[in-house]
Amino acid sequence: MIESADLDRIVERAAVTGLDEALVARLRGEWPGVHFTWCSDDDIQGPPPVRERPGFNLYLVDSRDHCLRLTGDAAVATGVVLASVEPE
Repeated sequence: MIESADLDRIVERAAVTGLDEALVARLRGEWPGVHFTWCSDDDIQGPPPVRERPGFNLYLVDSRDHCLRLTGDAAVATGVVLASVEPE
């Protein structure tokens, strides 16, 4: 489970610093029980993002049953994907 307030803090940090490996490392340190991934939004197929901001979207990952899949349900989420969005 990932709390909504935690998602808001994650989005805030990403909005301030931008997406890069240093951000992902800091997030992993702050939320050690959550898996963080950074990729391009073009690589994502599945449910819509749970948060959208200029320059990036945030998706949730469910790893129950030993299979990773995107989810819109924070109650079952075990990870976060920060996906860079290229300007149109």
